[in-house]
Amino acid sequence: MKLYSRKQLFTYIALVLVAFIAVTFKLGFLTLPAAPPQQQKTQDQQDIPASTPFEYNLSPEQLSEVSTEEQFSPEEMENIRIYEKLNDAVVNITTEVMTMNWFLEPVPQEGGSGSGAIIDTRGYILTNKHVVAKAYKVYVTISDGTTFDGKVVGIDYENDLAVVKIEPGNKKLTTITMGDSSVLRVGQKAIAIGNPFGYERTLTTGVISGLGRPVMTSSDSKYIIRDMIQTDASVNPGNSGGPLIDSKGRLIGINTMIYSPSGGSVGIGFAVPVNTARRVVPDLIEYGAVQRGWIDVEVIQLFPELVRYANLDVKNGLLISSVSKGSNAQNAGLKGGNTPVRYGRSTFYIGGDVITEINGSRISSISDFYGALENTRIGDTATVKVHRDGKDIIYKIVLSARSDKK
Repeated sequence: MKLYSRKQLFTYIALVLVAFIAVTFKLGFLTLPAAPPQQQKTQDQQDIPASTPFEYNLSPEQLSEVSTEEQFSPEEMENIRIYEKLNDAVVNITTEVMTMNWFLEPVPQEGGSGSGAIIDTRGYILTNKHVVAKAYKVYVTISDGTTFDGKVVGIDYENDLAVVKIEPGNKKLTTITMGDSSVLRVGQKAIAIGNPFGYERTLTTGVISGLGRPVMTSSDSKYIIRDMIQTDASVNPGNSGGPLIDSKGRLIGINTMIYSPSGGSVGIGFAVPVNTARRVVPDLIEYGAVQRGWIDVEVIQLFPELVRYANLDVKNGLLISSVSKGSNAQNAGLKGGNTPVRYGRSTFYIGGDVITEINGSRISSISDFYGALENTRIGDTATVKVHRDGKDIIYKIVLSARSDKK
C-alpha cells in the first residue's frame, strides 16, 4: 500500500474540489445570483447629461469680491481695516538698565519691554512711564523690523505717561489720530494693539466696561490716575503703552495696567484716557515735564494716633508740617506747625493748619492732594480750605512751579 504525506493529501483534496466546481458550472447545476435591475432615472437625472460640467456665471472680479468680502462679517471687516490701517503706527519698545555686579561695577542688562503709539511723523512716540523707567538705553522697533535708538524726552509721573523720540530719517512713519475720551460710553467697542509677551503687533477686541475709574499707580502709592478707562479687551504684560482704539480707528486711551491675580489677562484692563495725554504731551515735548501748579507746603496725612496726640477736632485732612519761606502759600497766610514730633523714622511739626479742601475737592489723603492739583497750571489760583483752632478758613493761593519728582 502506498503512503501519502499530509501535504500531499491536502493538495489532492483541493484539486478534486476545484474539478468538481468546474463540472457543476459547466452542466448548469450551479449559478451566480443575477444583478439587481437598473433603476429608472428620474426626469431630472435624464435632463442633465453626465458629461456636462458645472458652470460659474460670475466674472473673475465678482469671484474676487466673494473671496474677500462675503467670507467676513461686517465686524470682522472693521477689525481687519483698523489693523491694516494702524498696525504700522504701533511700535515695540525694549530697554536696557544699569545694575551693579558683585564687584560694585555698573553692568548693563536687559530691562523691561512694552508698546507705544506713533503720534507725530517727526518721531514722537507715546507710551507708559513704567515701560522706560530707569532705562539706560531705549530701543524702538517699527512694523518693518527697523530698530531705532530712542530718547526719553518727557515723563509724567502722575499719569504714568512718557514721550520717546526717534530720528526716522527718510522713513515715512504712520501716525495714529487722537480721539476724544469725554464722549466714550460703556459698551462701545474697544480694540487694543500691542506686543503682549513679545508677540509683536497683536490685536485684541472687547468693549469699554467702565469709565472714570480711579486707579493707584503700581510704582508710587501717592499717585492715583483718575478717570481711567476700563476694558475687557485682552491686555497682558507687553501691551503697556500701546493704544486703545475705538471703532473709527481713533486713539481713545493708553493701555497701562491690568487687574490680575495670576499676572495674565482676566478681562479687567485699564487705560489712561486720551484727553489726559492731549493735555500733558505738549509739556512733555517742550519742557520734559508737566508744568503743573503747586502749593509749597510739606503735609502729613492724618491718622488716628496723630489726631489724638495733637488733640485735633477733625479726623480727615492733611496737617501742614511746614510752609516754604517766601512762597505764595506763606504769603497767602497758610500756617505750618511749631512743635516737632517723631513718629517711626519721620520727624514733623504739629500745630499747623489742616487742609480739608482744594478747589472744592475733599482732601483726605496725599493722593487726593496730588489729584486736586493734577489739572492745574503754574499761576492758576487755587481755593484752599483749612481748619485752624476749630474754624474753617478759605485762602486764595497762586500756584507755584514744581518738579514732578515731588
